[in-house]
Amino acid sequence: MTKLNVNGALREFEAEDDTPLLWVLREQLGLTGTKYGCGIAQCGACTVHIDGEPTRSCVRPVSTVNAGAKIVTIEGLSPNGSHPVQKAWAALDVPQCGFCQSGMIMAAAALLKEKPNPTNADIDQAMTNICRCGTYNRVRAAIKVVADGGNAKNAGLAIQHVNGSAT
Repeated sequence: MTKLNVNGALREFEAEDDTPLLWVLREQLGLTGTKYGCGIAQCGACTVHIDGEPTRSCVRPVSTVNAGAKIVTIEGLSPNGSHPVQKAWAALDVPQCGFCQSGMIMAAAALLKEKPNPTNADIDQAMTNICRCGTYNRVRAAIKVVADGGNAKNAGLAIQHVNGSAT
């Protein structure tokens, strides 16, 4: 049995050395929030943090992850959705289909940790994830909301929620 530090806990698994980290997380450890999108590290749906760095897990062989490395998946970002990025995503109704969003959130969280007040150029450089629904304007707005301390009213989006409230 091999062990990985995932979301703050040592987890055991059995897999071939060339098995992508994504499949160990999803199939061996049951952490299905990290998604398979393209399998070639282009779309970013599989993004996790390894020692704080956003990493495309679909092409990262599990054997290349140091046993002491700290892996964080979307499930480990916050157990109850209270991370500022998750809160901004919900406040601005960022997701449409939602498939890419766990990877987007992980990339955005890493960006904001490195650069708490990112410029548009910083966001463009860091957010290389692909969203088939095209929610890029809301992604940028949510990142700006987090950088601005969480005030969704300053996002510059006119969103009418199904409950009648507006953002």
